[in-house]
Amino acid sequence: MKSTNKLNTPISRELDFSDNSSAQILFGDFNKNLQTIEQATGTRIHVRGSQVQLEGRAHAVEIAQSTLEQLYALIQKGYPVFTQDVAFGVKILESSPTTRLEEIFLDKVYITSRNRVVSPKSVNQKRYIETIRNHDIVFGIGPAGTGKTYLAVAMAVSALTSERVNTIILTRPAVEAGEKLGFLPGDMAQKVDPYLRPLTDAINDMLGQEKAQEMLERGIIEVAPLAFMRGRTLNDAFIILDEAQNTTREQMKMFLTRIGFNSQAVITGDVTQIDLPGSQRSGLIEAKKILKGINGIGFSTFNKSDVVRHPLVQEIIHAYEKKSQKKN
Repeated sequence: MKSTNKLNTPISRELDFSDNSSAQILFGDFNKNLQTIEQATGTRIHVRGSQVQLEGRAHAVEIAQSTLEQLYALIQKGYPVFTQDVAFGVKILESSPTTRLEEIFLDKVYITSRNRVVSPKSVNQKRYIETIRNHDIVFGIGPAGTGKTYLAVAMAVSALTSERVNTIILTRPAVEAGEKLGFLPGDMAQKVDPYLRPLTDAINDMLGQEKAQEMLERGIIEVAPLAFMRGRTLNDAFIILDEAQNTTREQMKMFLTRIGFNSQAVITGDVTQIDLPGSQRSGLIEAKKILKGINGIGFSTFNKSDVVRHPLVQEIIHAYEKKSQKKN
């Protein structure tokens, strides 16, 4: 293990990226990608043509170097590196320096209607995708913004388009988070629409609004409140239960026993955002306790470092975690 002194020793290192076109993509417009690495690692980066000089603490320089060299290799393999990929790359290598970024970024889950590649952006997201590939029932548990639902929808659409399943079923419990459902305008379908909108948005993003609407009208894709699952047997389907922390124990059992032949289910939730009334216990928390160890059921856990939304979301989650720890 390297000593703290060695990790903090100031060093300088020069890198040469001989392919000018790849180097330009790597550096970003007006060197924006390099600025992202500087800010994330605390290093100083100087550019001369396709050559880069890194200055800073030894550990930080090593992370910056590894990020640049691995992203350069990805660009040469045809991967379109964006600024957010640079930030994700630094974050991944800071937490796991031996990780090979290509094993994560080149894992194409799905290509959206706008030609955007959906792929994991963290080590835990990669594990989540692999868990879904290898299990019939998967629980994805962690804070908001970690890609739990979006990646599950991408996997569902991939399974549908490759004809591994015939139907996608997306469901959520219609539990109020502070507002009263009865006071919302419209009929019942309109009342529950806001609860299901995140799932609909993800489907629209994957397929395009027109194609998604067509599949919804034909019943190939179904978006419905959890209560509508009662009494059904779901065969040849990819089923996603979102916001599962707001299921009761009875609802979770009901949902899990709906799964039929050639079906796969992904259950996602954040146990820090439970909106169940009174003393009702979350079905997700109970399921996590009693179903571990059953073959065919997998669990993936996310944390704040997996957040792929605005950088402030990670800080917000960290602040709430600190406050919660103080209470305990």
